[in-house]
Amino acid sequence: MSGYCLYHSIGTYPAKQADTAQALAQFAEIWSREDDNQWPQALGARDRFIRSWERLIRAPEGTMTTVENVTVALSSLIGALPGEYLRGKRVLIAEDCFPSLHFLLAGLEERFGFRLDTVPLRQGQAYVEDEDYLEHWGEDVGLAVITWVTSTASKRADLSALAARARETRALTVVDITQGVGILPFAVGDFDVVIGSSLKWLCGFSGAGMLYVRTALLDRCEPELRGWFSQPNPFSWALDSFSYAPDARRFDHGTPAVLAAVASQPGLDFVLDTGVEVLRAHNLRLTRQLIAMAPDLGLVLASPVQEDRRGGSVMLKAQSVERAKVLVAHLKSQQIFVDHRGETLRFSPGIVTSEADLARLPDLIGSYAA
Repeated sequence: MSGYCLYHSIGTYPAKQADTAQALAQFAEIWSREDDNQWPQALGARDRFIRSWERLIRAPEGTMTTVENVTVALSSLIGALPGEYLRGKRVLIAEDCFPSLHFLLAGLEERFGFRLDTVPLRQGQAYVEDEDYLEHWGEDVGLAVITWVTSTASKRADLSALAARARETRALTVVDITQGVGILPFAVGDFDVVIGSSLKWLCGFSGAGMLYVRTALLDRCEPELRGWFSQPNPFSWALDSFSYAPDARRFDHGTPAVLAAVASQPGLDFVLDTGVEVLRAHNLRLTRQLIAMAPDLGLVLASPVQEDRRGGSVMLKAQSVERAKVLVAHLKSQQIFVDHRGETLRFSPGIVTSEADLARLPDLIGSYAA
């Protein structure tokens, strides 16, 4: 056990190094053989990875595929939608979203004819309230981009209320589950699109992002970025007879990346085999400990105190950005690893994090918090 509290960035578990080394060594052996079986086994490994994700978030078979990251996933979706879904409508997103998604949408609104509407933070608040997001969500919203758990406050969205509004307005929904999947239970339910990463609580590697598209919507999507793997049969090379695959494979394009999926499979297996509920129970003991000691640390809680409104992280605000930098460096020197965004310290304890290490925080921070 350790003082590692960076699951909002890179997740880990006790056997991660050994499991990853074994998975990559096995793949290297397959890929280096002098035979013709490399691609069947490589694509089989990718397919297993996709099936594992389907199991994790209760997605029907054939509704998910791999992408490099959530930004690519959202871009692929925007370019695949029929024009009437977005043109002349609003795309709704909250100010506390993952910034990369906002950067993408801001660059696409003129081309695709939508207006990007960013729900602002209230003065002095660390996260956008669900009621504010819902208040902005009118009949003219064509697409609502929902952050399930925010990366700067660990605020968890009320998915039930948001799904209900989507049904009322008939707007499409995209849910970014990156900061919650693997530490909180999630099911795709009635949401149209789900995007996520195998980093964070899933203990995977970069490059192993995922895209889910609801079956009824899949049938209407024609991705701009398409290639030989977008077809029902990738080995059909007739130049005048292209057609899209009937499932999520239509969001594939050129030769798919496999290595990130191979490297990330052990972490996904760990989460599935251990159980999200077990991982969450350990996490809750530690986050409760952090919240209880916050006043003694001289830090202000920037995450919701209610557990049903919070993800797996706890954010604590220092008096200034400079003070936050000092605290991060000091804790690192004592083998407790956190980071900060502005003046906000981000603590994300997972399965390798010990209660004993967190119990050291009042003594370690002491005068540094003053």
